[in-house]
Amino acid sequence: MSAISDLDGTIMYDVARGSSSVISMPTVPDGCRAIHLNLVARHGTRAPTKKRIKELDRLAVRLEVLINEAKQGVDSGSLKKIPSWMKGWESRWKGRTKGGELTSEGEEELYNLATRIKERFQGLFDEEYHPDVYSIRATQVPRASASAVSFGLGLLSGKGKLGPGKNRGFSVLSESRASDICLRFFDTCETYKAYRKRKEPDVEKQKEPILEHVTAALVNRYHLNFTTQDVSSLWFLCKQEASLLNITNQACGLFNEAEVQFLEWTDDLEGFVLKGYGESINYRMGLPLLKDVIQSMEEAIIAKEENRPDGTYEKARLRFAHAETVVPFSCLLGLFLEGSDFEKIQREEALDLPPVPPQGRNWKGSVVAPFAGNNMLVLYQCTGKISDGSMISGGQNNSYFIQVLHNEASVSMPGCGNKDFCPFEEFKEKIVKPHLKHDYNMICKIKPPVASEDPASFISKVSSFIAGLLSPKGYRAVSAEGVKTEL
Repeated sequence: MSAISDLDGTIMYDVARGSSSVISMPTVPDGCRAIHLNLVARHGTRAPTKKRIKELDRLAVRLEVLINEAKQGVDSGSLKKIPSWMKGWESRWKGRTKGGELTSEGEEELYNLATRIKERFQGLFDEEYHPDVYSIRATQVPRASASAVSFGLGLLSGKGKLGPGKNRGFSVLSESRASDICLRFFDTCETYKAYRKRKEPDVEKQKEPILEHVTAALVNRYHLNFTTQDVSSLWFLCKQEASLLNITNQACGLFNEAEVQFLEWTDDLEGFVLKGYGESINYRMGLPLLKDVIQSMEEAIIAKEENRPDGTYEKARLRFAHAETVVPFSCLLGLFLEGSDFEKIQREEALDLPPVPPQGRNWKGSVVAPFAGNNMLVLYQCTGKISDGSMISGGQNNSYFIQVLHNEASVSMPGCGNKDFCPFEEFKEKIVKPHLKHDYNMICKIKPPVASEDPASFISKVSSFIAGLLSPKGYRAVSAEGVKTEL
């Protein structure tokens, strides 16, 4: 079975790193050293939210009804097809009235991330702690602030006098949810909220053909009268069990490999349309965060050019937020695009949806924003030109370069000639500047609604070939040509 993924939050960080195809970090050119680091991270692994806990409770009731219906049927042989785990199944979170908190696994994810970053960039984190040198910020949501605390404990372990671990206190800054346009811009952007409300029904319709075909397959396989909602809930249960309980032989065992791939695609479709490249408002509302990142690096360059002593300027700005923060920021940087999509974004053209299996795709929720998923922008100061002859930026004897790490692995930047070591001025000119013609306050004001595109033609195309893709003859030989749409 392929990796179980869900942009809304079920894959753990170590699993995502293990399944990522991103190339690891190349050697830093001679004469270059890191002088500043920006981190934008999602909170770590969390428990199911209250809404999801209720959904799993309803699923338990529903499974009991389905099994009772099967017992009353005339074909007693059908009962043998029902998986034994279903009989009397109850949600592991039954009776809980609260949810969404950071788990112990989530705490370890952020603690270990900090330990690796501290080891990797020793020159950045050898200073005496001061909140102006190492700025730690989080949203007001408890799982995000708890992630920041877990990270801080890993970063500063051994640098204080508290307890056997020689920990020390540190500051975590948060802004009100109502005004946090850097880390919770999705909460304060009215245009985005209106777009999402309008688009969610369309996304559900686009997912219907796959859910219907998977439902039909499960009904035939297990002789239970599943509905598409049942299958959707079982798919969610599969991801919860796999990521939080390390159980893959119950709900996940209901689906074959082809069905898993298509269900993963429906998750990725939803993330792409509602949080990613599906519409420009999804990522342009992240402009305040992008500006904050650039400003922090420019301030670090000024400090270096003025030869300020260490301890008098910021060396790292560390942020902890949500998938809805990390995904738009990744899009602003132009990550996870297909072919010439970066040029399309620069021309403000709509992008095609992620290719349908069995075609491969770059956009996968399990890689883009797993629990603790992160982007790091590392600013390097280099003496003279680096070996590839890249242009000098900054003072006469210094040049400055950016390296983008996604989930700790270096990624090439389409906006910088697919280089993974990009001159800072080129980064600003080719990747950042095209976004700056937009203004957060202007794009996030409510505008007259645009008529939503009818997804009927898309649904028809998907329906016409999904049956072949999920047929016993196999899905690999089927072409997905034409199953694309613009949003």
